[in-house]
Amino acid sequence: MKTFGSRFGLLAVLLFWCGWIAFSGTSSATLDYQKQAKAAGVDAKNCQYCHVAALPKKDSHEPNERGKWLIAEKEKRHATAIDGAWLKDYPGDKK
Repeated sequence: MKTFGSRFGLLAVLLFWCGWIAFSGTSSATLDYQKQAKAAGVDAKNCQYCHVAALPKKDSHEPNERGKWLIAEKEKRHATAIDGAWLKDYPGDKK
């Protein structure tokens, strides 16, 4: 027989997990983003174009200013994925 406490605990864990999945704002880069950027005429030579690390790991992929801008654009445009072609509109490169 299950007690109220164990049911409540299970429900709390389930809600936490669902919230984490639904509201996590993480984004991971792929080589496709770099290909999209190059096709749009952007000089994206390696991962450091949008990341701090030269070879970002799956669990550690800190974006630089350009990467943060891409993440913000994704939210602003309500897109499901980042488009590498957006980099041609990055305001930091037009100085």
